[in-house]
Amino acid sequence: MSLLKPDLGLLFWMLISFGVAFFLLAKYGFPVIVKMIDERKAFIDKSLLAAKEANEQLENIKEEGEKILAQAQAEQLRLLSEAKSLQAKIVEEAKTQATIESVKILQKANEDIKSAKNAALSEIRAEVAALSVGIAEKIMRRQLTDSAQQAAMIDRLLDEMNIYKS
Repeated sequence: MSLLKPDLGLLFWMLISFGVAFFLLAKYGFPVIVKMIDERKAFIDKSLLAAKEANEQLENIKEEGEKILAQAQAEQLRLLSEAKSLQAKIVEEAKTQATIESVKILQKANEDIKSAKNAALSEIRAEVAALSVGIAEKIMRRQLTDSAQQAAMIDRLLDEMNIYKS
């Protein structure tokens, strides 16, 4: 018996044992293997579909994120512009208030100056009047040394006062 040329009996029994093994595999083994392959294929298809949906959802989330970011930037610009306008308004109100206050301070200072000026003028007038009276008194004493001159002066002054009263 040689390895390259088997006997006819060996060949027969090999063929029968191959047929029985093939029959048993075809009857019980292959359906289970095919079923497992089909399940694996369904699982892979399902996983691919889920991955595809996940990619689509990721794209949708990415787009929504970009939209939200754009909205946030627009809101930020709006808030900044409102803040700038509010700042300008506050600065303008402060300037107006400062102007009003400065006008009030200037008016008060002018009134204080006028009252100080009037007080000074009144004081100067009083001093001038006192000096004038003093000078007039000295002059009158020199000129009116005589009682006749004094009586004439009093009469003349009384006459002048009566003229002014009428």
